[in-house]
Amino acid sequence: MVILIDPGHGSNTKGKQSPIIDKSMDIWSIYTEDDRFKEYLFNRIIADDVEIVLKAMGYDARIIVPEHIDVSLKERVDRVNRVCNEEGASNVILVSIHANAAGDSSSWMTARGWECYTTPGQTNSDKLANCLYNKADEYFKNMKIRKDFSDGDPDKEANFYIIKNSKCPAVLTENFFYDNKEDLKYMTSDLGHFEIVKTHVDGIIDYVKNK
Repeated sequence: MVILIDPGHGSNTKGKQSPIIDKSMDIWSIYTEDDRFKEYLFNRIIADDVEIVLKAMGYDARIIVPEHIDVSLKERVDRVNRVCNEEGASNVILVSIHANAAGDSSSWMTARGWECYTTPGQTNSDKLANCLYNKADEYFKNMKIRKDFSDGDPDKEANFYIIKNSKCPAVLTENFFYDNKEDLKYMTSDLGHFEIVKTHVDGIIDYVKNK
């Protein structure tokens, strides 16, 4: 099984940042530029560590966007589907890693939580999302987990380009809200980083083992 990991957005993506961070929040500088949390940095830090842990455990994990600048959704999908064509789509999965926002980065918001998206309908993507939600329930004990059981399972559904057009099972995770102070403190803490990485790693492994 080839595990493809997509760190969302890039350094040149507009608007994917928090409001200005007060120094009293003590957010680690690896996540920030110009006194703001930057989503592209967070996504890459999480994606890189997920890849490192999976590789150390013997899995074939690959980052599809090593660049720090943004890569178009079409190019991202093309990279995924090239691997699908080489390995067989049933032998590949994609996890696209993001962080969420409720506003336009001008002010702090109240929305909170972790969630995972698939496309509408029941596919193996839903099985992968279920594995991730199971681990989210296990690790994010004191955090909000956003679910939608309208179709019988917890994942959210949307026709996001990268998960809609990839040939393999594909999910997109939104790892808390960086324009909410409580979520931001958690997701940039040592504990939050560990639990976000572990949720992805353990959820992916559960899917691979039970495929």
